Parts: sequence; structure tokens; C-alpha cells
Amino acid sequence: MSSAVAAEVEDGVDIRRCLPGDEARLSAVGGATFLDTFAGVLAGDDILGHCERQHAVQRYAAWLADPHCALWLAEARPGNAPIGFAMLSPPDLPSVPTQAGDVELKRIYLLHRFHGGGHGARLMQAAIGEARVRGAGRLLLGVYAKNERALAFYARKGFVPIGERRFRVGDNEYEDRILALDLVAA
Repeated sequence: MSSAVAAEVEDGVDIRRCLPGDEARLSAVGGATFLDTFAGVLAGDDILGHCERQHAVQRYAAWLADPHCALWLAEARPGNAPIGFAMLSPPDLPSVPTQAGDVELKRIYLLHRFHGGGHGARLMQAAIGEARVRGAGRLLLGVYAKNERALAFYARKGFVPIGERRFRVGDNEYEDRILALDLVAA
């Protein structure tokens, strides 16, 4: 297997670098995890509209074609059903000053029933490894300020708060925390 698509296999879940053609898998798991995470927290119509726009197959196809983005897919065996993914991109966090060499962890999603098995940590390691290969000094991300589980996960990985932003889902705005991991010191 080439390094571009090398897979990490562990505990019935494979993690591999995404390729063009994976956009439908990414779209499906992106929408499912967003709904799974925010149902009962955000307005249902807002969630559905957000998923329709932000998790559209065409968005993932564009990211897969962009050499500045990198995506990894977690798939369950048997059957290779998508259960999560991670995505690196150039930073798009206008509310915080960025530095040369910053990279954003745009998305890291995992279906709830697969939490606690180390798969999120494996996706994070893939993203951190790629950020380092690219010479990034910091890995940035935005997370919903009331998502305590995600905030605890990122804190365990060494991320620290550096700012805030407002994040729109439908007609409502929510507070995100912007976190950073210093890749030089880590």
C-alpha cells in the first residue's frame, strides 16, 4: 500500500488517508456525527440545514482536490462503513490572529458509539503527524464552548485556549473556543 493511502488497522477500525471518490463517505459520516452530537442541543431545522450545506458531497470533493487539505477516514470492519474522519486545512479563524505555519484541524468527527476506543486519538495522531510533516508550528481548531467531552479530549492532547469566535448554525449563533497545540514544543 502506498504511503498516500497507508492504513492503520487496530481493533476492527481502519484509518486511512482519503482519496478522491471518498466524498460521499465523508459527507455521510460528517452529517451523521453532527446530528448525533447536536440533536437536542441545537434547533433541529438548523442542524439539517447546516448538514445540507456544510456536509454536502461537493464540499468534500473540493477539499479532496485541494492540495492544502488532508483528510483521513476511519472505517469499521467488516464492511468498511465510515465511522469518523479528520481534516486539516489552512486556517480559517478570522477572530484569532494566526501565525505563519499554522494549520487548522477543520474537522475531527467520530460516531458516538465508537468513542472511548482510541479511534479519535488515532485520527488526531494522523493530523498532528501530517501537520508536522508540513512544518506547521501550531495546530488550531474551533470547538463548541459547551461540548465538554470534546474540550476534555483536546485538553488531554495538549491544546490550550487562545480565543473565541461566534459560530452560526442556521439562524442562531453559538460560542466556539479556539484552541491551539504548539507543535514545536510538543
